[in-house]
Amino acid sequence: MKNAEEQQEAVLELDDRMVAEYLLRHPDFFIRNAQHVEQMQVPHPVRGTVSLVEWHMARSRNHINFLEENMTLLMEQASANEGLFYRLLKLQGRLASATSLQDMLNRLHRWAREMGLAGANVRLFADRWRIGAPSDFTHLALNRQAFEPLRIQRLGGHQHYLGPLNGPELLVVLPQAKAIGSVAVSLMGSEADLGVLVFSSRDPQHYQEGQGTQLLHELALMLPDLLERWVERV
Repeated sequence: MKNAEEQQEAVLELDDRMVAEYLLRHPDFFIRNAQHVEQMQVPHPVRGTVSLVEWHMARSRNHINFLEENMTLLMEQASANEGLFYRLLKLQGRLASATSLQDMLNRLHRWAREMGLAGANVRLFADRWRIGAPSDFTHLALNRQAFEPLRIQRLGGHQHYLGPLNGPELLVVLPQAKAIGSVAVSLMGSEADLGVLVFSSRDPQHYQEGQGTQLLHELALMLPDLLERWVERV
């Protein structure tokens, strides 16, 4: 008889799944048992136990706070994107109105100086642009083989690198530069194979790994089309 009772208790014992399924099938349970619900206590990590109603209200408040934080982040991101758009639009207008390639490069450099940087430089892979002698743009040429060790070491499989460069690396991309603390190096073109855009700062901490690269990305895509006004692609 005892074994039969134990078996019956085992059959009647409920697990979490069964309770959850019952509540889903009977959504009016809490209405029909409001008095019992108010008396229910659930564990609390600080207060020991709280009522089920308090527990539910706390969860609701936490969810609301989470949604408000997400909304704040979305609004901040939207504001940042709007600022980025207008900065790019303004720069594009300045570069597009240049009267020569050197004028365009000077405008880009001045824009970088206005932001407190040491400057901005464009280097073009010699096998992708017609910039050999007697061209006036030979100083823009960058040998891809000479750049390859820097690309492997610093960029890897990425389009951008932000941080310091050592002496030999600086000689490859900025042979005339002095007292450079940190740089942002971006591969230009949709295939990242047309050359490099280099923003430089005298502050070693100005460019660091983990900073946003959206502005760099847009510029690296925009510049090749502007360069083609004066330089022919191979």
